[in-house]
Formats: sequence, C-alpha cells, structure tokens
Amino acid sequence: MNPDAESLRETVESAKATELERLGSNKLLVALTDATLDPAAVLRAAADSEHAAHTTFAGWAADARDGDARDEDARDGADADAAALFEWLAERERDHRERVLDSLSAMGEDHDPADGGTMHEYLRARDDAVERVAAGAVGRGLVSDRTHLQIVSFLVNEGDEARADLFRDLRAETEAELERGLALLDERCDADGDWERARMVAEYVVQIAYDDYADALEGMGIDVKPVC
Repeated sequence: MNPDAESLRETVESAKATELERLGSNKLLVALTDATLDPAAVLRAAADSEHAAHTTFAGWAADARDGDARDEDARDGADADAAALFEWLAERERDHRERVLDSLSAMGEDHDPADGGTMHEYLRARDDAVERVAAGAVGRGLVSDRTHLQIVSFLVNEGDEARADLFRDLRAETEAELERGLALLDERCDADGDWERARMVAEYVVQIAYDDYADALEGMGIDVKPVC
C-alpha cells in the first residue's frame, strides 16, 4: 500500500496505542494539575496548553511567510500553503486560549497563561514544513484529543455541562486541525522518505507527552499502568 495521510495516522495510533490509551485515562488530569483536581486548575492547565500551541504555530507562520529557514528543506517548505496552514492553526489556538480564559474569568479567576514545555521545545526545533505539520498538527493533535476528552469527562462529573460543551467544541476543532494537517501532508509528501520523517516526528511527539505524563505521576508515587 502506498503511503498516504490515512495510513500515517493509522500507523502512529497503532505504534503508540499504549501511550495514547494511558494519556486518555482519568490519571491525565492528575498529572497535568499536580493532583489539584478542581475546575479552575483544569482550565488553567488547558489555557497554558492552548497558549503554548498558539505561540508555536505563530512562530511557524512567520517563518513560512518570511522564508526564514535554516536549510534547503525548510526553504522549500516556506510556501503559501504551509504559511496558510500555520496562520490558521495559530488563530484557532489563540481563539481556544481566549475562550478558556473567558471561562476562567467567569469563575472569578485571573490567569496569565504560561508558555513552553518539553513538547513545544521539540516542536519549535523542527525545521521544515513536513516535520512541522506532522509533529504539530498530527502528533500534538492526537495528544490534544485525549486531553480534551478527559476534560469533558471531568466537567460532566462536576455537573458543569456548559464548560463540558466548550471542550467538546475545542475537541472537534482540534480534530479539524489534525485533518487539515493530514491533507497538507498528502499534498507535500512525494517520497517514502517524507512519510517516514512524518511518522517519526508524530510518534515522537506522542512519546514526549507520555513521558511527561509518566514522570509527573511517578513523582507523586502513582503507577502509570492502568488498574486491571
């Protein structure tokens, strides 16, 4: 079977099935909030994540517009399609951040979202369009899907259906980001080597997210393995 975006997603989800399953467990929010399981803490963690994503994608959009690249592959990737995707992703994540901050404000909570994190350090070190799309839209998208689902479940359990609906919307919009990233990869990847690079970086993003999750839980004395 010839490589394509659909097979890329299937391959990544299969190769990282254990990591994604554990990231989709109810221990995820324990890890993200340092066991402070209240709605404000969960929303603060979400706002930080959306802010970091906006910053990453905005930087990539500027690179793609300006052709500010460090190697030949990156210069080749500095085109209108990549710029349009990264600009759209940056705007979507900015909007997600502001909606989460507005929800926090309605709780009476002020929050200045934090940037950074191991995942975004890795993302920002990617040089060319193929790796950036695969890592940022696909790898991060698969992780974000699990995060949003756990936030929805948490808020439903809290009886907060309005905020649960907010995160249902964010989850659906993040899936659209992932699908648009896959569509661009279908256009840009014209050799097996391109698909292999895409697979490697997408899987590595999932691994980074899982390692951070596991380290956080182990630091609290919690076993990362699910209870059977």
